[in-house]
Amino acid sequence: MRHTPRPRRSLAALTATGVAGAFGLTAAVLSTSAHAAGAPAALAYHVGSSGSDMVEPWFKVTNTGGSALSLATVKIRYYFTIDSAPSYQFTCEWAQIGCGNVTGTIGTLPSPSATADHYLEVGFTGGSLAPGASTGDLQLRMNAAGWAPVKQSNDYSFNASQTSYGSTGTITLAVNGAIVSGTAPGGNPPPTSPSSSPSTSPSTSPSSGGGGSASGTLFDDFSYSGPSDPNLAAHGWAIRTGAGGPGVQNSWAADTFSFPSDSSAQGGHVMNLAASTDGTTSGTKQAEIDTTQEKFFEGTYAARVYFNDAPTTGTNGDHVNETFYTITPDNSLYSEDDFEYLPNGGWGGPADSMYTTSWYSADAMDRVTTDTMGSLQGWHTLVATVYGGTVTYYIDGKQVFSSTGKYYPREAMTIDFNEWFIDLPFTGARTWNEKVNWVYYAKGVAQSPTDVQNAVNGFYQGGTHFKDTVPSS
Repeated sequence: MRHTPRPRRSLAALTATGVAGAFGLTAAVLSTSAHAAGAPAALAYHVGSSGSDMVEPWFKVTNTGGSALSLATVKIRYYFTIDSAPSYQFTCEWAQIGCGNVTGTIGTLPSPSATADHYLEVGFTGGSLAPGASTGDLQLRMNAAGWAPVKQSNDYSFNASQTSYGSTGTITLAVNGAIVSGTAPGGNPPPTSPSSSPSTSPSTSPSSGGGGSASGTLFDDFSYSGPSDPNLAAHGWAIRTGAGGPGVQNSWAADTFSFPSDSSAQGGHVMNLAASTDGTTSGTKQAEIDTTQEKFFEGTYAARVYFNDAPTTGTNGDHVNETFYTITPDNSLYSEDDFEYLPNGGWGGPADSMYTTSWYSADAMDRVTTDTMGSLQGWHTLVATVYGGTVTYYIDGKQVFSSTGKYYPREAMTIDFNEWFIDLPFTGARTWNEKVNWVYYAKGVAQSPTDVQNAVNGFYQGGTHFKDTVPSS
């Protein structure tokens, strides 16, 4: 990435992201005093943030009926005012059932009032709850465009005192189009009944889609002699040097790259990015490598990456960013999809935070993101599929996030890796390393993580170090 995001919060444990592929979750039934007797479901609400930077309504839905509850029939509406903001954006920060199973739409009320002129409607892509089971936490966020300040005190559904889960009368829960708990602002209709049948929830090992074979493939295991190896340029790579951000300005250097043997890597060697600093701007070197062609659009992107929670040498504590991402120039069709690991936090978030983010505008800081907490020390396989209007992110075969709508890429991108310092909090020499085992792209198809690994294994078994049949845009 080539910009510095505003603070983003990290809220979830990595080990929880794949727990709920089948939705058979929390068996404890929550307090449901605000829902109708005999209702099939109950809603619990908890305020995540009462500040002026974001709106964070957190929910749990419990099946209080006697039979399975199809989540595709369930809608939650949270009512609020946008005040002077031109627009709001929705993000699922973390969900026990997986953010890929949660949808969020911001709509305008037909009969606005002083406390409600818009609503957030939360739904589900599919799955079901057994009697007595709960979705678990749905940790959601809205922010004003450009992270403008928000005013929650005049919002119909906001309750600053509700700092633990409980019932609420100002947020509606509807099943099959009928409100079963809460009261909407006067004159506003309940959500309509779903128009399609429920879909099944994605598993931790999803099947491939996208209608057939890839129309082009990139594979590289980075078998190069060093940063000046002419094959790097011949294979479409450029190591960044010189000016610009993010991080410490004008500190990109070619000698931050090496291609050593590594017995822990598939095939026995890696590309190593080594970002170093002595705590001064002049003593800092950051690492970035990019494809020279912007020819990667719809398809499957993958890389096996080794993240570090501590520097190889020197004192720990830097806010360092270890990445795999795709990006375009900052123009009217700007597109970017990120995996960013911050082992010591940064941007206001805690340590061991992995940000998966889909961008619409860097200038307006307009993006959707999920922050997944948990140490990623060691090797991990990262997969992102861009297909059919949805970007889906996986870590080690588990879906951690998806995005749709305007956050879908709009033009072909480059494939990139970098490692950089968000700031320089102390002096003293230290070096951070990020290793890349291989990178893979399949044009025009959404492949499962399993199919990605099978394809990569085939390249290794065939002795192929590099292949690029992706046509130029």
